[in-house]
Amino acid sequence: MRANQVNKNLRMINGEENLLIILSSPSGVGKTTLTKKIQQKYNNFKISVSHTTRKPRSNEVDGVDYHFVSKEKFKELIASNSFYEYAKIYENYYGTLKESVDKTLKNNDIIFDIDWQGTKQLSNFKKLKLIKIYLITHNKNELKKRLLNRDQNTNMEIKKRFDSFDEDVKHWNDYDYILINKNLEVCFKQIESIINNFKRKSSTSFQ
Repeated sequence: MRANQVNKNLRMINGEENLLIILSSPSGVGKTTLTKKIQQKYNNFKISVSHTTRKPRSNEVDGVDYHFVSKEKFKELIASNSFYEYAKIYENYYGTLKESVDKTLKNNDIIFDIDWQGTKQLSNFKKLKLIKIYLITHNKNELKKRLLNRDQNTNMEIKKRFDSFDEDVKHWNDYDYILINKNLEVCFKQIESIINNFKRKSSTSFQ
């Protein structure tokens, strides 16, 4: 469903406007999986790699999944106004570096895997004309099941993520599209439709 009118996009690549897409959701809904599927399908999309102070998981690679930094380094970046957005989530900081985004935008579309706090901050930069997509499960019990099945978090972390659900969903009106991820492939097709629709509009506008 549409939450409000989507703005025109920021820059142009080969005569077409490029896309800046945000995917947000409560933990466990599937946004990271969908983000990676988009990058695999669309060669021009680059995932914005956030900085974080949390420790890497066993399957994560520094510079690919996240830029893993100390809290001291992160605070230095905050002090130097280096982030488009940053937030403290579950005792750790996450942030999107301005330099990285601006450099990537010269040649690529970008997809952001960030939460509602980051979305609000990015929206303050009017030069970043964003397409904002919020993902949700069809019910809260399904979310808890997914968090348990992920086997990536302690019981305490799962409880924190589950308990934050009600706060997270209060912010879905900040988004342009709200999608229910009941089936991963169906949800991916819906995101593809949004991307292709904007690509067609962009191409038509500049003929």
